[in-house]
Amino acid sequence: MSDAGYDKQQAGEAGEIARLLSYVLTLLASAGLFVSANAIPISRFEQLGAGAFPKIVFAGIALVALIAIVEALRKIPAGAYGRFARQTLAWAGRRYLVFVTLGALAVYLVLIPVLGFSIASFLFILGLELVLMPRRAATLLVAVIVAAVFSFGLNWLFAEGFTVFLPRGVF
Repeated sequence: MSDAGYDKQQAGEAGEIARLLSYVLTLLASAGLFVSANAIPISRFEQLGAGAFPKIVFAGIALVALIAIVEALRKIPAGAYGRFARQTLAWAGRRYLVFVTLGALAVYLVLIPVLGFSIASFLFILGLELVLMPRRAATLLVAVIVAAVFSFGLNWLFAEGFTVFLPRGVF
């Protein structure tokens, strides 16, 4: 088989595995929504209750997802999972800065209620600038100034200009 045919086969396998993962996520979401439909209050005027229709819909979606999972598992050759995992890890490695940024954003969102908007924003902006930009004396000074303006300055603008108070935090 030529290299182009092999690459096409790998792309097809990767597509099937991605479909399988989407079916699994659909199954999990529909199962979770089925369970949450139990929380819909029961009316005294209905025999089945208000949650009956959502349960039927989510059970149907779960059943279709389960059938799709079985069918997808039949189509995927055994060695495809290892290739897919290696390709996914290589792809994530090439895009590590995206994951660093998403991780920093998650930490920032957790720190806002604790540290307050100004301090959390200052640390978030400065940290990302230090990761993403070249580290020279001039750029470090610019990074600190930009972080201060867009954290403490923005907080001041909202408080004084718009009378909107951003989260202060515990500290």
